[in-house]
Order: sequence, then C-alpha cells, then structure tokens
Amino acid sequence: MNSRAFTTSLILAGLAVAMIWSYISSRETELQSDYGNQTPVVIAKEDIKELEIIDDRKVQLINIPSKFQMPGHFKRVEDLYNTIAAVPIKKGEQITVPRVTYPGSQSGLSRQISIGKRALSIQVTENQAVSRLLKPGDRVDVLALVDYASGKKERLKVKTVLQDVLLLSTGLYVTNSVPIVNLKSSENDSRQMKLNSYTNFNTVTLELTPFEVQKMVFLISAGNGIYLSLRNNDDKTIERISATRLYDVLGEDAAEAKTYFAEQMARETKRTGAGGR
Repeated sequence: MNSRAFTTSLILAGLAVAMIWSYISSRETELQSDYGNQTPVVIAKEDIKELEIIDDRKVQLINIPSKFQMPGHFKRVEDLYNTIAAVPIKKGEQITVPRVTYPGSQSGLSRQISIGKRALSIQVTENQAVSRLLKPGDRVDVLALVDYASGKKERLKVKTVLQDVLLLSTGLYVTNSVPIVNLKSSENDSRQMKLNSYTNFNTVTLELTPFEVQKMVFLISAGNGIYLSLRNNDDKTIERISATRLYDVLGEDAAEAKTYFAEQMARETKRTGAGGR
C-alpha cells in the first residue's frame, strides 16, 4: 500500500513538473515572440562623465530581449576601448554610437572652454611654471614684470595681473586625459598620458575672458616675463595685492637705495645740464 502511494506520488510529481515546464516553455515562447531573443548589449558599469575615456572598468556586457535594445547599441566591450563619452552616461544605461566619439576635433580643447571664455597659450620654462609640475585642471595666478621706465630698477614692478585662472592644457594634453587630435594615429590607437607625472611641455593654455586675453597678449609682447603661481583649486579668494617694487623688497634698507638713486639722478642732471651749455 505504501509502495502504491509512493508510486502514485512520483507520477503526480512528474506530471506537475511536466505541466510547469510546459507552462514555462510556452511563456518563454510567448515572451520571445513579444520581446525577441536575448541578445548582448554593452551598458555603463558606473556613471561616465562627458569627455571621459571609456575602458573595460566602466562598461559591462549583459543580455536583454532584442525589443529593448537601443538603436546603435554595442555588442562587444572591445568596440568601446579608448572611445570618449560625448555626453554624460548614467550607470546601467546602454551605450550607443551617438553617445561616444573618438579623440579628435569633437573631443579636443574647444569642447572644454566655458561659454564666454577664450583659450590662450603662453610659453613657459621650469622657473615660470612651478617646475612644470602643473597639470590640466589646476588653477593659477599670473604674475608679470612691468617695466615702464626703460629698465630702471627702481621703477620696475612685479604685479599679480590675474587670479584663479583655469589651466586648460599643458602642452598638447588637456583636461580629462583626452589627447588632442594630432596625437592619435588611428581610432584604435589613442595614446594616453599619466598627467600627474607629465612634465614634457613648453607651453600652457589658460582659460580667460576676452579682455584678459588682451592683457596677456600685451604682457607677452612687452617681453618682460610672465610667471604662474599654483593655488589650491578650492581657494576662490581674490586677494587685493599691490605691485611689488624694489623698495618693497629692500624693506628697512629702502632708504639707502632711495638716497643712492637720488644722488645718481642729480649727477645725471648735472652732467646733462653741463653738456647743454
């Protein structure tokens, strides 16, 4: 009797499993008919910022019904290596062709200049650019040597002409580690640089207002030297700084220098007057 009951239970259990499997199969067939087969798509594994380089750490492959695939989706993670996000992409979103680009004119410096601002490059040496330890995204003050008296040292001034200026690039490397178009040989060969250690540059590019650009061009043309002073990116304080002259540097010895220059001027006046007679 127990054996018959056990056999009956097994038969009923098998019938139940068969019915469930049949139901699941029919539902799967219906779902495939309605939404399509499971196919691979590439999605963002984390939030990706605009102009950020995409690599395998930021994306992953998942399977979804074909009906939910976005137009222009990617089927392989490898197809996205060294591309650049043209727009911000949220975690879990499908990555599609219109959302990415390759290093080039659309991902270069012009995309990173704020509306209403301009980019201006200046030549620098180690002495002028904090030993070339600057990197894109840093903020600097701009100092200049002003000479309006034909080299007379008592008339020279050092003036902080601009403060809290954004550094757009060092040489040919811009913010977000995006290479300029000249530096890539093909869409699949985008050379990247560790900007924290990149010091092989002779120019830097500053983001300025149009009027500040004019001031900088004047100072560069005057040829008296421009210096960059690195500041903390979170420090937005604009200091009221007077220009520094020789007498400010000498401090308590300034009186001696003033006496010397006064005597020198008197001798020059006397000599000029004697020559005129």
